[in-house]
Amino acid sequence: MTLRRTMLCALLLAVPALCARTAAAQDPVLPASIIFATSTGYWEDDGTTPAVQRAPSASQTATPAAAPAKPRHGYYKLFAVRQADRTAKIYLQQIEQGDDGPAIASTVELQELNDLKPYVTDIRPENSSGMLKEPGLFAMIYLKTDPDVESETWTVVIDEFGEVTVGKASN
Repeated sequence: MTLRRTMLCALLLAVPALCARTAAAQDPVLPASIIFATSTGYWEDDGTTPAVQRAPSASQTATPAAAPAKPRHGYYKLFAVRQADRTAKIYLQQIEQGDDGPAIASTVELQELNDLKPYVTDIRPENSSGMLKEPGLFAMIYLKTDPDVESETWTVVIDEFGEVTVGKASN
């Protein structure tokens, strides 16, 4: 009788944990609308530098963030989100490497590219061998402004001072 109660009690305690694992396994890790993403580059600051910022678009609102008191560092993430009309919106994030793991420090929309209503065909970093030793970012975005034409190459560059430049690649 005691063994039966113990087994029943153990089963009742295990069922919620098993159900929770099953539900978590069914949840998507990455939303289906993310069609391309790359993490590359490197940034660091003394904790008083504002996050990467761009002029907000009509759909964005600027929210002031409190500056942390300790030095920060991390990498950049560049990604495209597919829209209902098959075009994409492109975003740039600063990812902070903290003691508790990576955290998003900032997210900005790359309006120069999004104004083109692009069909993104690829996003690639300049260097796929790992984190760079020098601050900055260089990535290429392959996009079409018409689904029936060849892709154009655009670059996203962040210099060592955090200045973001977006432009059509010149080959």
